[in-house]
Amino acid sequence: MRKASDLAMAPYHRAERGYLRMLPNALARPVPVLAVAAIAFALTMLAVPLLGTDLIPQFAQDRFEMTAKLPPGTPLAKTDALIRAVQAAHAKDAGVRVLYGVSGTGTRLDASPTESGENIGKLSVVMTHNDAEGPLTEALRKTMQAYPAAQVDFARPELFSLSPPLEIEVEGNDLESIRDAGNRLAKLLRGNAHYADVKSTVEQGFPEVQIVFDQDRAAALGLTTRQIADVVVNKVRGNVATRYSFRDRKIDVLVRAQESDRASLNDIRRLIVNPGRGAPVELASVANVISTTGPSEIHRADQRRVAIVSANLRDIDLGNAIREVESMVAKTPLGTEIDMHIGGQGQELDESIRSLLFAFGLAIFLVYLVMASQFESLLHPFVILFTIPLALVGAVAALLITRSPASVVVFIGLILLVGLVVKNAIILIDKVNQLREEGMPKRTALVEGARSRLRPIVMTTMTALFGFMPLALAFGEGSEVRSPMAITVIGGLLVSTMLTLLVIPIVYDLLDRKSDEFYAERGRRARHDAQAVANILSHEHDPLSGGGNSGHAAPGPDGA
Repeated sequence: MRKASDLAMAPYHRAERGYLRMLPNALARPVPVLAVAAIAFALTMLAVPLLGTDLIPQFAQDRFEMTAKLPPGTPLAKTDALIRAVQAAHAKDAGVRVLYGVSGTGTRLDASPTESGENIGKLSVVMTHNDAEGPLTEALRKTMQAYPAAQVDFARPELFSLSPPLEIEVEGNDLESIRDAGNRLAKLLRGNAHYADVKSTVEQGFPEVQIVFDQDRAAALGLTTRQIADVVVNKVRGNVATRYSFRDRKIDVLVRAQESDRASLNDIRRLIVNPGRGAPVELASVANVISTTGPSEIHRADQRRVAIVSANLRDIDLGNAIREVESMVAKTPLGTEIDMHIGGQGQELDESIRSLLFAFGLAIFLVYLVMASQFESLLHPFVILFTIPLALVGAVAALLITRSPASVVVFIGLILLVGLVVKNAIILIDKVNQLREEGMPKRTALVEGARSRLRPIVMTTMTALFGFMPLALAFGEGSEVRSPMAITVIGGLLVSTMLTLLVIPIVYDLLDRKSDEFYAERGRRARHDAQAVANILSHEHDPLSGGGNSGHAAPGPDGA
């Protein structure tokens, strides 16, 4: 009756016998094996653009927030009515645990007035499970389509300080042309299903009253624009006449026109601009007073005015979104004097990829230096580095199968792979060199070294794979960030191990041209040196030898 251990090891023994039959044939005919490896690597490089790119994988949390921004000047009661209506429509939706809203945010003294005011309402949604976020977000977007004047944005609680996924800067010198270009770009994005919650800094302005002075008419009446402006400012905004002391505080006393005299546009037109100077002159007599909408904010980049158009992404990765926007703008130009620059996470992604590629190359270089110092050879570490392209084949294939885009987390996994995949080739090449130094021919040493090191290679690889498996299975909060790194390592390590067992012996056989006699002589020298060291150590510890300390003092010259 067979033991349980024999049954457990039976698959390994079958694989070992098959591998030992395959390896001599591969060494005898290396071209097909190397061709397959080269084709796999070439196809991998061609498939890299299919991955897509993201800065950080988007991960679901148990809550998100919807912000509705109504036109400036909207009273608080109207904002509150909208938030209450949306809250009542979705309070009973599947997946909603708690839903609460806030109408009006910030104060007039807020440092960011464009993000606060009575026209802004927020609806916070706490979910029963993370999978409900997508359906709930789409349901809220559909409900908000009934309020076209509202600008809607969805966001998760910030664990990382990141810019919006897609942020486009529209640059120019003329404010009107920038506004037209920004609105045109926002319209293009809204017409594409890949972009949601499109916002533009030039779409919603603040209502304002503009006063255009007629200098000739004012001069004919003996007035200057400076005098007229001071009077209007004092009557509308007011002037601090004095301060009233109350206990330990100073309270400003503001003097200005009564509210009934400045409540409307016609009231402002009728303001007297020459008080105490003969016949009263109304503002409308020396200026054109109009009601218009001014910009809510003016952004500058490198001393140039810019409009910022931002959007969230839907069913598309950041890299493909950037290319799609550039293609849309190429087909529909924004203007002759308008420049477009991709900022936000797109810019951060480019900078991160450049720095991580440098780190990846530096890791390979450092690994090569360490191996060169240990092997005392420049050739054998070069042979071992062939495992890294083989690891890339598995990493890219795993990402394609799981539909995971390349991101900063994936690059961290690739850097981790550099240190993991070379260990299989190291223990294989080291054993082959030992056997050749014992006098074994190269081909025989390659087969015997592969046989004796197959089990430790399989054991260490399986240990690493099972260690990364819980991360790859995406359990728990934030697993979307951890999973791509584990997928990269598992795919790269698995494919690299399988190909390394064939490719590395072949590359070693082709590149190492030193004779068997060279290795045998080096082995004899090494054994001779080791024996000499052993003799010295045994001689020092032998109490009967003259070189040791016998415990008796040597006689002096006088015989004492």
